Amino acid sequence: MPLNIVLIEPEIPNNTGNIGRLALATGSKLHLVKPFGFEINDKRLKRAGLDYWQHLEVIYYDSIEDFFTINEGASMVFLSSHGIKSHWDISFRDNIFLVFGKESVGLSKDLIAQNKSQLFKIPMFSSHIRSLNLANAVSIIVYEGLRQLR
Repeated sequence: MPLNIVLIEPEIPNNTGNIGRLALATGSKLHLVKPFGFEINDKRLKRAGLDYWQHLEVIYYDSIEDFFTINEGASMVFLSSHGIKSHWDISFRDNIFLVFGKESVGLSKDLIAQNKSQLFKIPMFSSHIRSLNLANAVSIIVYEGLRQLR
């Protein structure tokens, strides 16, 4: 029951390292879409991913266009603080792609507009916060998916 975690243009190596560790722990695949805000051999990425990175299934894409071409027809959901529907409403299934945007701005306006019916958010109950840390958000979504699929 693998899940696919997709990071579009990740910027913070520590987040990507932590998400990689999470992917390995949950049997998920990690998809990384360039450009990155760091070098893939960044010591902060390796430190956060510890020595687990070598065991992780990571698929790299040169661009967002490559990602969508290669995975055309795949079941995808998009996560954004701009979503209307809650992540509790996602119908998880095996091999679903969970698509997350970069830390500074999230998903592009174009992706949000093109995928409104598959756009979800994690509810936040304070008006004093705009978004969650990316690694925390990915963890919430992945474990909800595993809970539903168990």
